Amino acid sequence: MYDKKLKIIWLTAISCNGNSHSFLNYPHLEQFIDDFEFIYHPLIYSKYSLQDLINKDIECDILLLEGAISPEFKKMDEPIINLVDKYAHKAKKIITVGTCATFGGIFSQSDYAYTTGLHFDKENPTFLFKSLKHKTISISGCPIQPEVLANTIYAIQKNMDLKLDNYLRPKEFFAYTIHNGCTRNEYFEYKVDNHTFGKKEGCMFYEHGCQAPYTNGSCNKILWNGVNSKTRAGLPCMGCTSPDFPKQNLFKTKKNMGIPQNLPLGVGKRTYLTLAGITKAFSIKRLEEDLF
Repeated sequence: MYDKKLKIIWLTAISCNGNSHSFLNYPHLEQFIDDFEFIYHPLIYSKYSLQDLINKDIECDILLLEGAISPEFKKMDEPIINLVDKYAHKAKKIITVGTCATFGGIFSQSDYAYTTGLHFDKENPTFLFKSLKHKTISISGCPIQPEVLANTIYAIQKNMDLKLDNYLRPKEFFAYTIHNGCTRNEYFEYKVDNHTFGKKEGCMFYEHGCQAPYTNGSCNKILWNGVNSKTRAGLPCMGCTSPDFPKQNLFKTKKNMGIPQNLPLGVGKRTYLTLAGITKAFSIKRLEEDLF
């Protein structure tokens, strides 16, 4: 137990509330609610209402922001950007929850005013809240993995030194690619893409648009609900933690002269062609057959 519970405010901007719902699946949610105090949350019972946040001056240790922001978007006639500004300066730490809050996400692709993430417009830095960057942590994902958010908040509680990447994301969870831990890696190595969605056999990178080899995240290291991930279930990774999510044609690999346009992180075109040439010399019957 800790002497003082950290006070958390969870604001939702332009959002589908998917991250809030994902967080409700955190397996130790009851313990989490005992360890922290939700001053405000849109779905979880909390001490104050949204109207209270607008009218009162409430203490806040951690501000969580879900959803993209725009100067024109309002909650109860109050510009969301004003609420963010009010409590972001009070908070010791700010966490952008999800790809929309971090990079703008799908809402930044609409015609609705100027819509962006808190610090990034896709991969480009913005200047809306530049002075707050030093205390911001980004957790991208559509939606976020609840364990990643909870573990990050616990790390703040314990005053741990969190190493962040260029997008302010904790390296503990985003230093890896989704490819790391994928059960289809052997198929990937030998370029076996004999795949039908939902089947256990085959890699989805070469033909079916899987973005796991160049997308940062822990989906195959921290399984969803402790059970599964997209690639394990037989669907391609859609790159939902990336600044440019969502891309078009998610189930098709875009190629230039037969070479995937987006190669695995750290692999150059010449290296890829060399490895592909070597791979062609192999024919492994076991990988061409159904497992069952």
